[in-house]
Amino acid sequence: MNEFLSRIRGSTAHQRRPMVLAQSPIRQVDYRSHMRRVSGTGFIPAPPAEVYAFLAEPTNLPNWQEGVVSSERTSPPPTVTGSTGRVVIEMMGQRVTADTTIREAVPGRRLVIATSASGMSVVGSLDLAPAEGGTQLTFSSEVKAESIFMAPLEGLVAGIAEQNAATSLARLAAALGAAPKA
Repeated sequence: MNEFLSRIRGSTAHQRRPMVLAQSPIRQVDYRSHMRRVSGTGFIPAPPAEVYAFLAEPTNLPNWQEGVVSSERTSPPPTVTGSTGRVVIEMMGQRVTADTTIREAVPGRRLVIATSASGMSVVGSLDLAPAEGGTQLTFSSEVKAESIFMAPLEGLVAGIAEQNAATSLARLAAALGAAPKA
């Protein structure tokens, strides 16, 4: 036993050292680094110019976009990059008013609308391409929490947008006088 103790005493293993906890790499929590994307494609049996004209008129939004109660233009026509509007959206039993801004407007080809309300921002893109007998419409939405407090709801809002996409496409085709094709 003495031999064992003398070995321990001769070593530095028994000396007190400050305790060092295993260090994990420092991670910055960044709720802005991710966003949820929803996208889809559908066929509208109307020419791109007609589809674009309908989409670019803010007062038509409640006629096709699921969840939109009302929509109005707040800048003078026509709809161009920088145009503004205001929408009232009903989601999860709540009505929210949001200002919208047109980020990109290319007649007959592309319309990008951005909005921010209640700690969420949404950017919706509508891309139109001529197709035999009508328009191929590709839509996408990017949903992003604007604060760490809203981050848990980001997926919920994106899920609702995804659920509403097919209905909105069908309503758009019906508003333009035709049934949608897959």
